[in-house]
Amino acid sequence: MKNAIDGNGDLLRQVGAFTATVLVVSNMVGTGIFTTSGFIMEELGDPVILLLCWLCGGIFALCGALCYGELGAKFPRAGGEYVFLRESFGKMMGFLSGWISLIVGFSAPIAAAAIAFATYFYSALGLDAAWEMPLTVFGFQAATLSMVNITAVAVIILFSLLHYHSVTTGSRIQNMLTISNFALILFFIIAGFAFGDGSAQNFRGQGGLSAFSPEPFAASLIFVFFAYSGWNASAYLGGEIKAPQRNIPLSLTVGTLAVTGLYLLLNAVFVYSMPVDQMAGAIDVGAKSAEFLFGKGVSRYLSIAVALGILSAVSAMIMTGPRIYYAMSRDGVFFTRLARVNPERRTPACSIVLQAAIACFMVITASFDALLTYIGFTLSIFAMLTVIGMIRIRKIRPELSGIYRTIGYPFTPLFFIAGHLWIIYYMIQSRPIGVIFGLATILAGIFVYLGFAFKDRLKALFPGQ
Repeated sequence: MKNAIDGNGDLLRQVGAFTATVLVVSNMVGTGIFTTSGFIMEELGDPVILLLCWLCGGIFALCGALCYGELGAKFPRAGGEYVFLRESFGKMMGFLSGWISLIVGFSAPIAAAAIAFATYFYSALGLDAAWEMPLTVFGFQAATLSMVNITAVAVIILFSLLHYHSVTTGSRIQNMLTISNFALILFFIIAGFAFGDGSAQNFRGQGGLSAFSPEPFAASLIFVFFAYSGWNASAYLGGEIKAPQRNIPLSLTVGTLAVTGLYLLLNAVFVYSMPVDQMAGAIDVGAKSAEFLFGKGVSRYLSIAVALGILSAVSAMIMTGPRIYYAMSRDGVFFTRLARVNPERRTPACSIVLQAAIACFMVITASFDALLTYIGFTLSIFAMLTVIGMIRIRKIRPELSGIYRTIGYPFTPLFFIAGHLWIIYYMIQSRPIGVIFGLATILAGIFVYLGFAFKDRLKALFPGQ
């Protein structure tokens, strides 16, 4: 390991194909799958359309993974979308992508996942978490302290310290959490169908495909896209993955396919376990499903498995996000301190600390529901722009042919772009508050970029100052 260090403070290529794939899986399998299916059923009202919605989300995610695989093979550096958009549309668009990743792509989902973990944790142990203390500023409630929030903050700090310690330690913990979580979910699926007290009659629903309606389907895809987010995880560690031209596309594709299959089976178990009216609107759909299948006592064990899965997602996002801020800082478009790599640990220490601080702030100031809409709209815009950028790079830089090219091109990127445009359109119509906050974050990013650009211009004019 040591002989790979070049002495320039760079990140090292020490992440193999297996860990990269595990990182994709653990970024995806987290909060969304265990909290959204009840809301989706409430929107759609039919189990067949529910499963179709999850399949459609998986196809979109796979199309994105195939496109990002080509970009990752062309530009195997730390930063993911920041690097891709910088290369396709210039520095400002790259910066905005990194800015969004810092606020929306990682800090906000880390906060949401940590809150979900704490909620399931107290439920699984049967502990009372009702205590709350509002914090007011000039008569307005600015934040809330509660047992759930305090636990969520503690989890963020703990895993930030673990990933600060070393990439090797973080990777081992990540692999252990993800494999355990995947095994527990597979066991639940198999046991649910083999021994659970469910009914195939629950799949009959309210009319099947004849009940399909575009508006509720599009609204449901917002939740599904959130559950599938993370399919691009290994692209952010392009500077640390061994044989990146092979392993980045491989990890993105295999990880996304594995999670799509898992999600479809898990939703099929949810449907098998209870009638539509019982599933509709249930936020703890996993625990409720276990109660129907095996009785109330067993649902506690599933809550433990869910909490473990969410913990895996928290860890994966804490590991992935700082590589973006590190890359931005190395390019001189963000705070220079964030480019520092701990000389002993070889980790982007300052970036990890910044991300943890923002996530902890969001835990005590924002609600879970508000975070979901805010995340969905903003990330959809930049994922779509990144894939548009891939098409542009093919035209303006044909010399970057690479060893991997997107399967199904041009249908694959066009399908991905069209799907996200559809979702963004319906989100603007149905959830304008989240859209406004997303646009405000992008506008703030533009001002921050202009501030750094003005600072650089002053330095050029007065180099001695």
